Amino acid sequence: MASLRDIKQRINSTKKTMQITKAMHMVSASKLSRAEENAKSFYPYMEKMQEVVASIALGSKGVRHPMLESRPVKKTGYLVITSDRGLAGAYNSNVLRTVYQVIKERHKSTDEYAIFAIGRIGRDFFKKRNMPVVKDITGLADQPAFADIKNLASQAVGMFADGTFDELYMYYNHYISAISQEVTVKKLLPLTDIAEGNTKLSSYEYEPSQEEILETLLPQYAESLIYGALLDGKASEHAARMTAMKNATDNASELIDVLTLSYNRARQAAITQEITEIVGGAAALE
Repeated sequence: MASLRDIKQRINSTKKTMQITKAMHMVSASKLSRAEENAKSFYPYMEKMQEVVASIALGSKGVRHPMLESRPVKKTGYLVITSDRGLAGAYNSNVLRTVYQVIKERHKSTDEYAIFAIGRIGRDFFKKRNMPVVKDITGLADQPAFADIKNLASQAVGMFADGTFDELYMYYNHYISAISQEVTVKKLLPLTDIAEGNTKLSSYEYEPSQEEILETLLPQYAESLIYGALLDGKASEHAARMTAMKNATDNASELIDVLTLSYNRARQAAITQEITEIVGGAAALE
């Protein structure tokens, strides 16, 4: 049985840990509200941009663009969004496990795919397993700006455009609520599903031609999809960390109650033993 001193030390260390997890929970909660607002405010822009691109691409016959057409797949790109820090529950492990299983099932050689990693956890995961990471970004702010990921997004879109790979998938955590995040897989390129969800296509007058507009608009649209997923992933990250820290705080509180009960029992047993020894010693002197 642990001594009173050992139990007291565990109680004190657990209380200090609980103070830290409680503070992290409050910080994540404050960051979540802003991240959620950023993600939701970006949705109208994405929906309108998708509608415009779909109207141009599908509203006029004969308009063609390489980013809208499927081609034989020789190499696949994977863009994976994770966090730079841990202590976020299963936020990172769920995404990484999904991507890793898909890659192992689809590809037999590292020449058949390339990885774009956003977040230190994902980058380290893939590099540790000698998987080809062509570009990575770490140290993003909690509320990232588009300029922070523009180079990576442009490179990913450019590598599809020049034929380096023939399709690009994006893996991230979609924010549903503060207690629920879902691993989401989105086919980023080619944009074969661009009309999905647009039942009504608006009619536009074009200046210059549709082909010239698509040449500029489609890369911007693909890059904005990446940024939208990043905002969604950041909201999920803060929510997952908030939930994880709340659970840790609750568990620490329960552990303190158990340790306090053990401490009181051990202290009572020690006092009882001392009283018994005193009574026994007094009886021996009689």
